[in-house]
Amino acid sequence: MEPIVPPFVPVILAALLLPLLGQKFGHAVAGVATFAVVPYVWLVDSGAHFTSFDLFGFETVIFNVDPFSTLMGLIFAFIGAVGVLYSYYSDAEAIQTAFALSYVASSLGAVFGGDWLTLIFFWELMAVTSTLLVWHYGGKAVRAGFRYAILHGIGGTLFLGAVIWHFAETGSFLFASVPGGPETAGLAGPVAPVLAALGVGVNVGFIGLHAWLPDTYPRPHIAASVFLCVYTTKTGVYGMYRVFPDDGNVAVAYMGGLMAVFGATMALFQNDMRRLLSYHIQSQVGYMVAGVGIGSALAQAGAFAHVFNHILYKGLLFMTAGVVIYRTGEESLKKLGGLARQMPLTAGAFSVAALSIAGFPGFNGFVSKGIVISGSHYTFQKGPLVIGDFYTLELLLLVGGVGTFMSFIKFGYYAFFHGEYDGEVKDANRGQSVALVTVAALCVFFGLSDGSLFSILPFDVTDGAVVDHVYVTYTTDHIIEGVALAVAGLVGFALVKKPLSKLGRVPDVDKLYNPLSFYGTRALVVGVTELYAATDRAVVRVAGGVQRAVAAPDRAVGRAVGRDRVPLAAGISSGIVLVVLVAAVVVLAAVL
Repeated sequence: MEPIVPPFVPVILAALLLPLLGQKFGHAVAGVATFAVVPYVWLVDSGAHFTSFDLFGFETVIFNVDPFSTLMGLIFAFIGAVGVLYSYYSDAEAIQTAFALSYVASSLGAVFGGDWLTLIFFWELMAVTSTLLVWHYGGKAVRAGFRYAILHGIGGTLFLGAVIWHFAETGSFLFASVPGGPETAGLAGPVAPVLAALGVGVNVGFIGLHAWLPDTYPRPHIAASVFLCVYTTKTGVYGMYRVFPDDGNVAVAYMGGLMAVFGATMALFQNDMRRLLSYHIQSQVGYMVAGVGIGSALAQAGAFAHVFNHILYKGLLFMTAGVVIYRTGEESLKKLGGLARQMPLTAGAFSVAALSIAGFPGFNGFVSKGIVISGSHYTFQKGPLVIGDFYTLELLLLVGGVGTFMSFIKFGYYAFFHGEYDGEVKDANRGQSVALVTVAALCVFFGLSDGSLFSILPFDVTDGAVVDHVYVTYTTDHIIEGVALAVAGLVGFALVKKPLSKLGRVPDVDKLYNPLSFYGTRALVVGVTELYAATDRAVVRVAGGVQRAVAAPDRAVGRAVGRDRVPLAAGISSGIVLVVLVAAVVVLAAVL
């Protein structure tokens, strides 16, 4: 099928119309328009693109289809439609859903662009629209959204610098896959990839650049969190692939492994449900980043399989947490317990999502996580640490898997299965239930029907001519590995449950850089204004002296030498010298 319009067009139109059409009808139209993008993206032929046109005087391709963008478009549109349904039944205002859909449209624009300029344009638009989505809720979300905007502004600036450097090297913004593009894919030159890795690293949550995730995502409306948990980080993974499309990058791969461990560990320390889930975004995105960094066809296919699956189970986890908050008003696991008795559907959906994210056999996370781990073993270097048949990056990913089981055992134990909640609680309402059951069913479907997932991946992981190592999901070794991680998680949680129950809030890097940024910026502003005030006072004093010297040079010079007056000629010549000196001071102050 030939393309008609870029996929973001119907979504942005729905966003603009939604507040005008009323709460119920507006959400219905928006949901249908967003879901319509799914078959449209599926039917448009790979390789189709719009003819290039000038944007800001540069040649750009606003719509380009390849297997990577198709996969991203399918899952972005689907979860966007589910998010609209969930928003309406969770009492989200029409304007909030409109902001959310503008965020979805920006993300679709980014992943379907055929050049770096289009990508960076929608990349920055994503930052703006997601900030508006956070800010709309008010309260604590405003300051968190401000910090979010600043950090993403810095990341976007670094990414833009990389794109400009690439243009200086190649003379084109076009991707290599687009007619007229450069011969080599990725960013050209030695500097651009480094700048881009750091800029994109903000979006994917590199360690040290990640604190915006747990800081921002627990703050807004519960429906806003469902959108937020999907688009920024996954578009970041897509951007990382565009930067390193062929051979990957060793440092990026190991950063992904460390993210998997760090995020799971920090999640285990959390009691706020959405804060725990936010750290697990970083952990799971670590698997995707590792796959991109490994660079082989197998690993990259695994990375994007995990993008697809993660959007399903992470969206489901935020929806289940949102239902709990919607019904109880409580965010903390310490104030919950025993909800499975009163909320069986929500507890069941949570269990499916938890088993999926942990990679238990039979669920979709088991399939995609297994591909990435296989790539780390068969198509990547062994690394400095080798234990038996397990290599360094592989070990990091496996340890991250154990931490994931431990964190979600903790979540489920304290929220749904341990103790008893004080009070009557209703289960998810009708619309929320439809959203939960639909996404949970897909988590199971893509776990059992792995071929359905393989069919939409950019590389065929079952074809030896395409990948270095043919991947088979349900082997004895893979199943044993998945079950062993679950057992290790159970044992691990049993060992740390008591110490964890006594643990307060564990600080992260933002505990250091937030006050440093605040007080450092204030000191800079005060320093500049005080310097200006001091310079202003000095210039006024000097100017006053000049005026007096010109008006009565004999008296001015006389006062300077301790006499009532000096001869007029001497006073005039001294006054001229004084004026010249004052003028020099003023010019110097202006320059400084």
